[in-house]
Amino acid sequence: MSGAMRERGFARLRHGLTPLALVALIAAVAMPDVTLPRAAFSYIVTFDITQSMNVEDVSLNGEPVSRLRFAQAAMRDALGRLPCGSKVGWSVFTGQRSLLLLPLVEVCANYDALLVSLDGIDGRMRWTNWSRIAEGGVYSAVRVAQDVGENAAIVFVTDGQEAPPVSASRALMPGINPARIRGWLIGVGGDQPAAIPKSDADGNRIGYWQADDVIQVPDTPGSATNAQTHEELSELRGQYLASVAGQTGLDYHRLWTTASLGDALLDPRFARREPVPSDLRWIPALLALVLLVVRFVPDVAWQRLRAGRQRIGTTVWRFGAAAGARKPRVE
Repeated sequence: MSGAMRERGFARLRHGLTPLALVALIAAVAMPDVTLPRAAFSYIVTFDITQSMNVEDVSLNGEPVSRLRFAQAAMRDALGRLPCGSKVGWSVFTGQRSLLLLPLVEVCANYDALLVSLDGIDGRMRWTNWSRIAEGGVYSAVRVAQDVGENAAIVFVTDGQEAPPVSASRALMPGINPARIRGWLIGVGGDQPAAIPKSDADGNRIGYWQADDVIQVPDTPGSATNAQTHEELSELRGQYLASVAGQTGLDYHRLWTTASLGDALLDPRFARREPVPSDLRWIPALLALVLLVVRFVPDVAWQRLRAGRQRIGTTVWRFGAAAGARKPRVE
């Protein structure tokens, strides 16, 4: 076949790519979602909104922020990393109970709504200034997750400060069944005690809590000395939260960075395989793009490509011929 005939055949082939690309584009527009099995997660995320969560002893982008804002930034990062088909809901904790704000919704279809509702969570939702994390908050968060169903795990975000404080000799979680609880107890806050901002019902800061304003740690029965405590100051009670987690069947995780929450939520232990509608329209769209690129690449580019291939072929032929000429004869 002559070179001219090959070029005409190649030109006809290129022109035939246009209708194929059109078919691929139509498929990209009309193609429905395809249901495929995928690992997904379900979490009811509970935020502690007591006033100690307003302590600004963590940093975000180099600026000091409150513990609650840092936890919300970490949750925004986690939302962007959870796979489609996963479901997330919000609740808040203060006093002895967790209040469900948003039931489980799918993260991809409701991503914007989740972000807006997450940003709206703050201390103005608080209905009391005291908190019982171990003796009420975790229990309540578990009940909320069980009520919404769908095998939801819990994520309870707190600094671990009980108000009023719990005696060290007191049983924290009597009678709880760890087999029915799954999820994370997330600790957030700094290691150095810091003053707790005091705010009014409208969220306006009106000073800081003083020693006379709060109940200090009760004396241990039988102790000869009374230790001086400073419950008007707050730091992350990590050891306490780890102890509570150990009694409840939860896993404890400290929020070191905003990315660490997403790492915890993507733990394979909490994944479940279920059919999830998947958008595969990108496949025919990509195919159409490739076909159109091949169709409309300038002729000069194809000529240069063919010339380069010919030069390579000629070089290989000459090398083979020269090697054959140097081959010694065998008598």
